[in-house]
Amino acid sequence: MAVDYNDEMFEEQDLGADINEKEKLIEEAESLKDETNWNEANRKANQLKKRWRKIPFYESLQEEDLKERFEKALDVVYEMRNEVFKKSQEIKTNLIQQAKDLSLSEEWNKTTQKLNELMDEWKKAGNAGDKDDELWKQFNEARQVFYDRKRKNWEEMNKKFEQARQIKETLINQAKELQNSEQWKKTSQKLNDLMDQWKAAGNAGKEYENALWNDFNAARQVFYDRRSVFYEELHKKQEISYEQKMALVNQAKQIVATNEFTKENTETMKELSAEWKKIGSCGKEKENTIWKEFRSINDEYFDGLTKFNEQKHQDWKKRMIDTRDYKKSQIENQKRQIARLQQDTLGLISEEQTRAIEQQIADKEEFIQKLEAEVADIDKKIEE
Repeated sequence: MAVDYNDEMFEEQDLGADINEKEKLIEEAESLKDETNWNEANRKANQLKKRWRKIPFYESLQEEDLKERFEKALDVVYEMRNEVFKKSQEIKTNLIQQAKDLSLSEEWNKTTQKLNELMDEWKKAGNAGDKDDELWKQFNEARQVFYDRKRKNWEEMNKKFEQARQIKETLINQAKELQNSEQWKKTSQKLNDLMDQWKAAGNAGKEYENALWNDFNAARQVFYDRRSVFYEELHKKQEISYEQKMALVNQAKQIVATNEFTKENTETMKELSAEWKKIGSCGKEKENTIWKEFRSINDEYFDGLTKFNEQKHQDWKKRMIDTRDYKKSQIENQKRQIARLQQDTLGLISEEQTRAIEQQIADKEEFIQKLEAEVADIDKKIEE
């Protein structure tokens, strides 16, 4: 029988192409280990399996090796899937416990919001595999415990409307007793407390709620209107005080602008401060600001006065030092003259001339003592 070499050649070519294709599929399967999205990795793995099954299988050790490598690469993806399932199971188990912890809560609105948030987290957690149905059952049962209690509480709320109505009628009477008070701050706080109690009393039902609120608010408004009138008058007085204090500020500015630190200016600045204390408050909004300005001007003047006095003292001290130094120079000059006179006495024969020189020396020594006393007095004054 003749051998068809063309058939054998094509078969070898097909085998080589199939092996190359499987090598590529293995490379793609191995690259899935770097995929961070499980759903995307799973989709690609299923596509690779379909493509693999379309390629003929040849009985050979090489084919077995390729199949083993391909399946091993896909095992990595399934391990990823198992990790995703495990992580989802852990998340959902935690959410079940949180739902159970919240199931007995009486913070109805707040807990409803929290359970809605847990539901959003549940959906984001993804599939938990074969345990997903059982986990959902536990989660839903925990939520249902709370919702059943919430519904029962709502039914009981209708019974509390009458109690709320009675409380609010009492609060209305208390507000009416306070509406003519002139203890503005204290009564405002009491009315705020009544408002807190009003809110805490809950709803009195559609039949009564609006009418009760109108009565309560009207009683409060009587007080608030009277308080507004009082503060309007107070603000007028404060405005007058502000204008008076601004006049003192401007007067103080004018004195500072002269840069003259006389006794009269100093007395005037002190008088302005005394007058300031007699004027009433301008109100918190303006008082601190205008006081800081007035205080700053006073500080500027009295700081300048201090520097002025210090400069006067320094000038006096310099004059005293100059005087002292001049007197010292006179002392030295007198001493030099005495030394010359003493030298002149040497070789003199006339007794009369000698006595005349000695008298001059005595006069100069007396003058030196006087100068030294004056120098000592100056030093003492400087030290003081």
